[in-house]
Amino acid sequence: MATLVPLGTAATFGVLANTAVTNTGPTVVTGDLGVSPAGAVTGFGPGGGTVTGTIHVNDAVAAQAQTDLLAGYANALVQPVTATVPTELGGTTLTPGVYNSASGTFGLNGTLTLDAQGNPNAVFIFKTNTTLITGATGNVNLINQAKSANVFWQVGSSATLGIGSTLRGSILAFTSITATTGAIVDGRLLALGAAVTLDTNTITVPALSTCQVVVQPVAGPVVVGQPTPVSAVVTCNGLPVSGASVTFNGGAAPVTVTTNTAGIATGSPTFNTAGTATVTATVTATGTACSCTGVVSTPLTITVTPQSSCQVVLQPVGPVVVGQPTPVSAVVTCNGLPVSGASVTFNGGAAPVTVTTNTAGIATGSPTFNTAGTATVTATVTATGTACSCTGVVSTPLTITVTPQTSPLSASPACWRFNLPFPFPHLFVATLKATLTPAQAGVTVTFYVSGLPVGTAVTDASGVATLNNAGLSILQVSASSYTAVATVGGSTVQATGSLIPCFPPV
Repeated sequence: MATLVPLGTAATFGVLANTAVTNTGPTVVTGDLGVSPAGAVTGFGPGGGTVTGTIHVNDAVAAQAQTDLLAGYANALVQPVTATVPTELGGTTLTPGVYNSASGTFGLNGTLTLDAQGNPNAVFIFKTNTTLITGATGNVNLINQAKSANVFWQVGSSATLGIGSTLRGSILAFTSITATTGAIVDGRLLALGAAVTLDTNTITVPALSTCQVVVQPVAGPVVVGQPTPVSAVVTCNGLPVSGASVTFNGGAAPVTVTTNTAGIATGSPTFNTAGTATVTATVTATGTACSCTGVVSTPLTITVTPQSSCQVVLQPVGPVVVGQPTPVSAVVTCNGLPVSGASVTFNGGAAPVTVTTNTAGIATGSPTFNTAGTATVTATVTATGTACSCTGVVSTPLTITVTPQTSPLSASPACWRFNLPFPFPHLFVATLKATLTPAQAGVTVTFYVSGLPVGTAVTDASGVATLNNAGLSILQVSASSYTAVATVGGSTVQATGSLIPCFPPV
């Protein structure tokens, strides 16, 4: 579906060029005329052409219009093509859409009829890779509420309008435009790269619509459950409206945002169901020359794809010592929800270790690594009875460093319990103890569970460091061990102790 091409400040210009606007004869331009960034305007004034608006020569207004023209050209360039039609447009009737030709150029010799089918907002866009050339008999006829303001010609190089031809719509040319003797334009001649040449022409800027809001095509995929950036452009008589309230509807919930100085509002609605969705933008603006309250955009249809299916993610691992079992955890989800009862195999240690996920989708195994250095761990999941394909899904590899087993530190068996009667700030607690042999007082020992630090303690005269009431998360109580780490004589030493539920667990 073709959408209105935003022209910004260029919308008030009947003629806009980059290098020069030259005219011969009594041309009449109803609208503004300008050139930027370093051009000249000739052939207007006594004995020449007339301009009902303002002539802008290399000023800030013309520069901004060129900037807005470039944005409009890019918008037309990327709009998806509805159909490819013959190079010659004369003698054909077309309905709203975006059209190109197999040859990459358009010619107009005869009458092209544009049928809006009763829709005054219908948009017609014609895209050429190279040129647009009209003959003396070239004419564009509008029927069934079609409007010149909604017709756009995106020309890849240059446009030439034949003697006495009549064109309706705005030409957005990448290079130049030449209107030969007597050519009539119900629209605009806007050139990005070079000159506009005129000769006894009549150029009339179409009556600008009032407030308009146009939803832009969505870039990139739209995925279930993920916020998707959607933008809309709000204009009043072709000029951007800043500070307008725009509400995007069609997602799980309406999203309301405010337009910036360019009249653009970007919201991020979320779509919870895969398939086709329709997005509209409703605008409310005060203090403009337009009636902008309750104006609704043309609906934009998007395709929402399902979330990626089964995922398994490895969690960070704490200190790893040769020959000591190391707790490694993985979280398994299906469309973002935890998968319980899934079989997870940890590979990378001396032997594979297979465990089952709990109700939170967490599986914790304890592989052993027999060689110091770098090791790579992966988790492979198999689950049945889910909405996802979870068989053979493998996590992103996790690289760990295995240190030699030369530790004078030992860790005592420990157990965790519920932190009652008031489980604050942790629901579970444990008392963790490590002993340094030979005894040495004043050494700081850091305790880890599931690779995460839970606290520190300092050894006493007997070489014993005790961490009382260490707070544990639900992930950490799934571990079967804890690790104590200390620095002795400039070297890091560590030990692993078992961690099981206390009995009774309170």
